[in-house]
Amino acid sequence: MNKQKNLFGAQGASQRKFNSGLTVKNKKKQSPIGLIIILLVTAAVFFLVGHFHIKNFHVVEPGTLYTSGQPRGMDYTRLLYKYHIATIVNVRSASEHRERNWFNEEITWAKNNGVRYIELPIRRDNYFPDKKTQEQFLNIMADKENLPVLLHGSGGRKRVPMLAAVWLIKSGGLSIEETVKVIEKINGRRVTKAESKFISDLAN
Repeated sequence: MNKQKNLFGAQGASQRKFNSGLTVKNKKKQSPIGLIIILLVTAAVFFLVGHFHIKNFHVVEPGTLYTSGQPRGMDYTRLLYKYHIATIVNVRSASEHRERNWFNEEITWAKNNGVRYIELPIRRDNYFPDKKTQEQFLNIMADKENLPVLLHGSGGRKRVPMLAAVWLIKSGGLSIEETVKVIEKINGRRVTKAESKFISDLAN
């Protein structure tokens, strides 16, 4: 009986060792799958960030103010991952909200991702912000919890740079000449006489 017990005991230990080996092997077989998933997710994030193209996107001041035309689709995710946008300021008017359903897309994304959404509508035909809009934008920029801010319109070449100029002159510490250079970069052209006068008046 003792021999049988020893024999069975030996076999039990051997079997446990064998099973343990199988468990280790199984774990080794599973780990590459997890690694592959991690690599794929990482690659996807880098792809989104690397292939970054939003209409007329500009870095006005890193970590503080960015400008662009209308973002769409995955543009919002890229903005969040690469620039950590905390607030979207939209200068498009209510009459533009029905165009291509961008409005619902934007406010839904902002709500789902904890990004503040603020409207400061400026007319297309008279794209210079009035005193009230200027003050509202300066207050937004003065609150650090709102930063970084994405300021966008439809194309981002008229209303957006004029409102950006308000902050550059009033709070950004730039001279008229320095501001004009930034605005011309955003515009993609030289400033008009009306734009030049608007910027100069901001310094007074």
